[in-house]
Amino acid sequence: MSGWHSQSVREVLDGLGTDGQKGLTRQEAAQRLERYGPNTLEQGKRRSMALRLLDQLRDPMILVLLGAAGLSLLVSGGEDWLDAAIILLIVVVNAAISISQEDGAQRALEALRRMSAPKAKVIREGTVVLVPAEELVPGDLVVLEAGDLVPADGRILESTALRCDESAMTGESVPVSKGAGEVLGEDTPLADRSNMVVGATVVTAGHALCAVTATGMDSEVGRIAGMLLLQERGETPLQKKMAEVSGTLSFVCLCVCGVMFGVGLLFHKPVFEMFMTAVSLAVAAIPEGLPAIVTIVLAMGVQRMVNRHAIVKRLPAVETLGCAGVICSDKTGTLTQNRMKVVDLWTLRPGQRKLALEIGALCSDVHVERGSRGEAVYTGDPTEIALVELALVEGVNKNVWEETRPRRGEVPFDSERKLMSTVHARPEGGFRVLVKGAPDVLLRRCRIGGEEKQRILSANEGMARRALRVLGLAYRDLELMPRECSSAVLEQGLTFVGLAGMMDPPRAEVKEAVGRCYRAGIRPVMITGDHKLTAVAVAKELDIFQPGDLALTGEDLDFMPQEMLESDVEQFSVFARVSPEHKMRIVKAWQKRGKVVAMTGDGVNDAPALKAADIGCAMGVTGTDVAKGAADMILTDDNFATIVAAVEEGRGIYANIKKAIYYLLSCNIGEILTIFLATLFQFRQMPLLPVQLLWLNLVTDALPALALGVEPVEEGMMDRKPRDAHASLFDRAFSFRLAWQGAMVGLLTLTAYFLGEYVLSDPLTASATANTMAFATLTFCQLFHAFDVRSETESLFHIGLFSNPSMNKAFLVGALMQLAVLCMPPLQMIFKTVPLGVTEWSAVLALALTPLVVCELTKALRRRKRGEGKKPKEEKVLVRKG
Repeated sequence: MSGWHSQSVREVLDGLGTDGQKGLTRQEAAQRLERYGPNTLEQGKRRSMALRLLDQLRDPMILVLLGAAGLSLLVSGGEDWLDAAIILLIVVVNAAISISQEDGAQRALEALRRMSAPKAKVIREGTVVLVPAEELVPGDLVVLEAGDLVPADGRILESTALRCDESAMTGESVPVSKGAGEVLGEDTPLADRSNMVVGATVVTAGHALCAVTATGMDSEVGRIAGMLLLQERGETPLQKKMAEVSGTLSFVCLCVCGVMFGVGLLFHKPVFEMFMTAVSLAVAAIPEGLPAIVTIVLAMGVQRMVNRHAIVKRLPAVETLGCAGVICSDKTGTLTQNRMKVVDLWTLRPGQRKLALEIGALCSDVHVERGSRGEAVYTGDPTEIALVELALVEGVNKNVWEETRPRRGEVPFDSERKLMSTVHARPEGGFRVLVKGAPDVLLRRCRIGGEEKQRILSANEGMARRALRVLGLAYRDLELMPRECSSAVLEQGLTFVGLAGMMDPPRAEVKEAVGRCYRAGIRPVMITGDHKLTAVAVAKELDIFQPGDLALTGEDLDFMPQEMLESDVEQFSVFARVSPEHKMRIVKAWQKRGKVVAMTGDGVNDAPALKAADIGCAMGVTGTDVAKGAADMILTDDNFATIVAAVEEGRGIYANIKKAIYYLLSCNIGEILTIFLATLFQFRQMPLLPVQLLWLNLVTDALPALALGVEPVEEGMMDRKPRDAHASLFDRAFSFRLAWQGAMVGLLTLTAYFLGEYVLSDPLTASATANTMAFATLTFCQLFHAFDVRSETESLFHIGLFSNPSMNKAFLVGALMQLAVLCMPPLQMIFKTVPLGVTEWSAVLALALTPLVVCELTKALRRRKRGEGKKPKEEKVLVRKG
């Protein structure tokens, strides 16, 4: 749209080649539509199903599984196809869940786009016609009225009291006055181009005739959409963690193969035989169900998010919020209610409040109707709605008062005069002129004494310091209706009544949500297109702007190198009057500091930053299609508090995924150790058969792992700092616990095998009994161990034995399935098991319960040690404070 605002109306019409009265001909409009294309935004090519499937298969964990399937077929010579078939089924299920989630979000977005597709009133060949907005072309004359969505960028040719809500494009929280007006400078910022209208904004008052100057990707909206198409989406922290798990598993598999192969050579066993044994063990080491379990846990998290007013478009994004360290939030509509409200009504003299309300209500173009449930529905300028709404609350009903005080004349508001006047007949006879507008302008039209003027100026300054939008209210009584309603006639010799201070008030629940952010170690930051004074005032009220914090404007950012912004970004809590490019710079500066950044917004101007952020959260109610398309998550209630709730959910989901990974890997370590030691010490037979290992990995392990995925969020989750997204999952503590608990499960399994082989059973059936006892012990060890994994530090009895019903169901189903395998003759034949006696069962249960007892004792010792370690620190803090 560059350049049109710096040209006169005549130059614009000549440049566009259009008639200022008749507009384009239909033939010319069709030719231009062919030349410029439709007035729509490019949305990027939709990827084919084949490419989307390949994306799923490129996941490192999936590649490891496919490798395991291939090795399984290789080892068995193609005979043991069941293992490979089940692995392939898991891969397909995993891909289907992920793709269906993406499709569902895409369908929802397409429906939203269809719902918001506007029409436009256009003058063609001298006639006003209604055409789809996508058929608009440069040079078209568009007629705009209050309530219309501006369909394209345009130069105003003529207008009356035109105001537009440009918050979607500039972040300006209140409607701005527009007019054909003067020619502006070439470098005038978008927010200050008062002689232009911008596509995707809304006309709130007045009417205008505009010449379309840019459509589609050439418009301001299109420029931002182009930035989106260039912005690449990076991997989420969870995707990186799963790649790490895959890499670690691959390394472990190679090590197992190498060690086993070396052991075979040491014992002078055939090379090929040892190679096949090593490969078999490596395949057993891989938890085949892990990718599907992670995907299902994320999908269940998505469903819980819906209940908390958040729609997630990408599965991994559910968890990304959990490690967010910064939430960059738009102000209007997210932190505030996105509606103006009178918060201070000051009158010059006592007893004039009702008169002030009368002026505010009647000197406006607001329409008040009754909704389906009897509530008042307002249409008009938000500033005027705030005055009418307050009047109605205090007993001054605009509709009722207009019946007894009908409007007889008016002088509409314009940006140069900064006043609006209406003339009303009075019930007692005569007429009253009601005037509202900028206090400094209004005072010059009033009869006022020096002392009273000082009081008015002092009250006005006080409201301005609070960043309120201030309107002055005045009146004048006339005996006769003037022949001419003009500013010169009506707006002189007025009597000043009072001041109305308005603002877009913060949402009631946001301040508490901001407090939760600080307790959770998350930095809330306001990024807005609104004015600095207004932004800082709201930020202070919400505790976002705290003592020592600084605020920065877009103009300041223009002169600040990116390197300086990256080094100083933590000093700033408020960024005001910023452009889309500025928002992206701020997000990237925080990311450079190593923070995972969540960005919220609803406007087109927010979209590039939404896509650049680690997780973009668009507003579902007020959000534009472009913002929704760029975001990872859509908030259906447009509420900042919902983001904080989603952060808590994200942290819980990651904790549950970590528990599931830990559980599966500890179980597999027990299996590996069992097989490895049996090979190393040359047992007469393997303690576990391949079919038993497959049963453990795919059935018995999977149910508790899924139950861990729906574990309730632990207490105090939001009282911890965000985890470091770059920290390894396999840190020292995690790896140590994994190793010793996995080793414990393996040694208990071997103990069961030893008891069955040499102590408890008949020598004739010793091998079969030993194998069955090892299989039973390992299975029940894992089932009981799942209860211990529910919390890393808290006792099972503290978090509640029945607080996760899914875990209890998983245990019961797993136990019954295992008992069926151990006790039912048909299944005994398949799994090569034999009946166990009371003595053998007593040994199995004693060994299976051991991990639960040992882990509970370990947790108790750790809690006691941590409690003792905290006492000196707490005393030290008290001394330092006191």
